[in-house]
Amino acid sequence: MATVAISGGTGLIGKALTGLLRQRGHRVVVLTRKPPRGITAFGSSDADLTYALWNVRKGEFPSAILSETDYIVHLAGANVAKGRWTKRRKQEIVRSRTVSGALIVEALRAGPCRVKGVISASATGWYGPDTGGKPFKESDPPADDFLGGTCTAWEDAISPVTTLGKRLVILRTGIVLSREGGALPAFLSSLRLGVAAILGDGKQVISWIHIADLCRLYVQAIEDPGMTGVYNAVAPAPVSNKTLVLALAERLRGRFYVPVHVPSWILRLGMGEMSVEVLKSCTADVSKAKATGFQFAYPTVGAAVADLLKDAR
Repeated sequence: MATVAISGGTGLIGKALTGLLRQRGHRVVVLTRKPPRGITAFGSSDADLTYALWNVRKGEFPSAILSETDYIVHLAGANVAKGRWTKRRKQEIVRSRTVSGALIVEALRAGPCRVKGVISASATGWYGPDTGGKPFKESDPPADDFLGGTCTAWEDAISPVTTLGKRLVILRTGIVLSREGGALPAFLSSLRLGVAAILGDGKQVISWIHIADLCRLYVQAIEDPGMTGVYNAVAPAPVSNKTLVLALAERLRGRFYVPVHVPSWILRLGMGEMSVEVLKSCTADVSKAKATGFQFAYPTVGAAVADLLKDAR
């Protein structure tokens, strides 16, 4: 059994990952600024789920956990899809990832600790839009846009852990499909009214992943000492926006829905700069992750939708 500290552990992925780690017998320490009422504080018991206080803005890290922590999972970061990308919001998106990463690095550098490795989130926003060539591999350069720059700074902030002798794994994650939040509820909101809202022409390719597979990949990154470096964390069968929306519509509504294309100009009016991302194609290659022996439980969008919406009708 390992002890795993998770930054961003109260978010969508963090909660799901915490549950899976505990199922597998690991102990989880959630780094949080505002612990829930009645929580078990780190060091107060042998519980398999405890909480430790940190404050990124004040540069405060609970260094006491490092002598008992085997791995750190770094998920912290402001929600990219929440709100318009104003100058202030963009700064918050970047700083929430880079400052928290730097804080982890400094805590590890200060030591002492028994941490063996760090598994950090990143995103397929690293890559530029598809140009009709091969799917993006981990060695491809970052895009010359906001998300490309954000992901570069994000990964750069945590990468110094390798100079401290720690194994580093970075998972560039695509669109995460989950009943509990993320992109799926946004897709379903119009479908519940019988409208299948296809964004733009619907041809843009989405590299997606079922949250269960994403959490299993994080667990493998923790447990497999052979995993190191960057991996694309996406399902092996990317689909177009139209294909995904219609798959959801057919599962949720049967034949009782109306497909409606939302014009690009309306998306740009309502979402501003963020509309570029929802209209952009990104096909990420997952062969590196598969080469580790990882097997997807939900390799196709049909399998994922069937699971996620099995109780929806």
